[in-house]
Amino acid sequence: MREQGNASGAYGAAAQGDRAGRFKSEFFEWGEALVISLTVIVLLFTFAVRLIGVDGSSMVPTLQDRDKVILLNNLLYHDPQKGDVVVLAKKSFQDGQPIVKRVIATGGDTVDIDFTAGEVFVNGEKLNEPYINEPTHEQLTMTFPQTVPEGCIFVMGDNRNRSTDSRDVSIGMVDTRYVLGHVLARVLPVKSIGAVS
Repeated sequence: MREQGNASGAYGAAAQGDRAGRFKSEFFEWGEALVISLTVIVLLFTFAVRLIGVDGSSMVPTLQDRDKVILLNNLLYHDPQKGDVVVLAKKSFQDGQPIVKRVIATGGDTVDIDFTAGEVFVNGEKLNEPYINEPTHEQLTMTFPQTVPEGCIFVMGDNRNRSTDSRDVSIGMVDTRYVLGHVLARVLPVKSIGAVS
């Protein structure tokens, strides 16, 4: 009888030790997964993406004032394409604050704008622009047509008549070295989360 009691006691202790070991193992695995996840997030936000706030209404209706967007930074984004929404930063642009604009033309392209009709042409072809808030009637300080130098881009806000952009000589043709990155998605407000195009 005593031997049976000792055996069942030993079995109970072993089972209890097994449960404790399993708990420690699961706890370690969860902790390890959490550390790896945090490391990946830190590396991602250090080398791949950035979070930027939109300031102003120049990109309405695509982006609203105070939206938060995530962008692929310039370490990975080297070749702006027509239609991309990008973030630019240069001391002469609005006191060095980042600005968000859409790429309309790239190096070698010729831009012309019919301000009466509100239409934009690149290399003689009228752009189809479903993203704009209204036709482009505001000329600002640059005359057209203009050819974009190599290594530069011509940018405009989607809210054409309320945007300071490449139509103004204070911004003009933007050297691609001043591109901070390509806007991928809006992350705030939560109700408007989604890809930006």
